[in-house]
Amino acid sequence: MGRNLDPKCKQCRRLGEKLFLKGERCNTQKCAMVKRNFAPGLHGQSVARGRKRVSDYGLQLAEKQKVKKYYQLMEKQFLLTFKKSGKRSGDHGINFLSMLETRLDNVLLRLTWASSHTQARQIVNHGHITVNGRKVDIPSYQVKPGSIIKIKKSSLNSKFFRDLKDRMKKSELPSWLHYDSEDMSAKVLHEPQGNDLPQNFKVHMIIEYYSK
Repeated sequence: MGRNLDPKCKQCRRLGEKLFLKGERCNTQKCAMVKRNFAPGLHGQSVARGRKRVSDYGLQLAEKQKVKKYYQLMEKQFLLTFKKSGKRSGDHGINFLSMLETRLDNVLLRLTWASSHTQARQIVNHGHITVNGRKVDIPSYQVKPGSIIKIKKSSLNSKFFRDLKDRMKKSELPSWLHYDSEDMSAKVLHEPQGNDLPQNFKVHMIIEYYSK
């Protein structure tokens, strides 16, 4: 499976926005976007001061890159998801974001079972998660309404989940997910729609980008 090996902090600085690629660190004063809120490179600060007008294509490309890097996907997988969402009935943009949100690795992030997409992918790849009673080790697996997501009993003592009970007490889950504290399982209530979806993405620009 391909991975983006570019330094995570530089990815955020290049796009000029926090993508929370390093989990909890991004919420502290150590975040690169707090200390160096300008593009990486020798001329990063001077470019920021004298930024020229960006073309429509450049804006569309930047938005596509932002969403792709936020979900930590490679171009081929990102484009495949975009094409699949276009075959569904309804609004293409909403369907696209909904499919990205219902990836198993992203669901773990929304449940706060992982602090970043990278860690969520690692958890899934190592076989710690079951969906409807069956082990799933594919991060791109699409959960559906009614899916029950659990941590394998043998994995509960893993370093990833030692403080899970305390984490879940503090977490605020999106409306499309429900957590059963007694069973330590999560259920997908419905597909994310409206306010359940990220509001800082201009998905219409991505549609325009791929329509060229």
